[in-house]
Amino acid sequence: MSRAAAKKDGGRPPVVLAENLTKHYTIGPETVRALDGVDLCIEAGEHVAIIGPSGSGKSTLMNLVGCLDTPTGGELTMSGRPVTSLDDDGLAALRNEEIGFVFQSFHLLPRADALENVALPLLYARLPDSERKDRAQEALEAVGLGDRTKHLPTQLSGGQRQRVAIARALVNRPSLLLADEPTGALDSKTGAEILDLFDRLVENGHTIVIVTHEDAVARRAPRVVSIRDGLIHQDLRQEPVAETSH
Repeated sequence: MSRAAAKKDGGRPPVVLAENLTKHYTIGPETVRALDGVDLCIEAGEHVAIIGPSGSGKSTLMNLVGCLDTPTGGELTMSGRPVTSLDDDGLAALRNEEIGFVFQSFHLLPRADALENVALPLLYARLPDSERKDRAQEALEAVGLGDRTKHLPTQLSGGQRQRVAIARALVNRPSLLLADEPTGALDSKTGAEILDLFDRLVENGHTIVIVTHEDAVARRAPRVVSIRDGLIHQDLRQEPVAETSH
């Protein structure tokens, strides 16, 4: 997949473009080929699920796309910005500017209220306090928690805590929202509500990649990329199955 072929929308680069991406680990005398030549293009506004069994390479791919690790070989660009050659400081800056993370276990500060938790990434952007609060409030309203700004995590339900985590991921207005098993700690009804929220975010122009082992979560995405033995096994378009949250 060439860079020229991947560009669409009047020359706008893809949010994610991986070309022959590899990640190998040496463990004693053995070389583990966690990723073994992955080509992947994700355009702005896409909703993609990445699935695969344990050890397939999907977590490795997530870590590379999330700029949490560096590849052994190949090329990776994020919104046209080359990633492969960046040092640790460059990767950290790219993560903060381009990627919002949502994790299974929320990772909220227990003594900070919802507004403070959401505003946290903006500290690194060195924005004025008033602007941080305004943008955090806006992000909380986008996930339906505009009236919970002063609540501590212990005063929120599991679903509300995950919504706070999603608002925190959105507050820097990233190019990509990267979610790792985002419904894994939630019951099925609350999990469906979070997936409903992701659908609305995509409708509003956000780009979302969900890494999951749950078929029910993958069925909600219009595109499913299956990883097996460090390679893309399938890359399928489908009609999403919209399960109700009640």
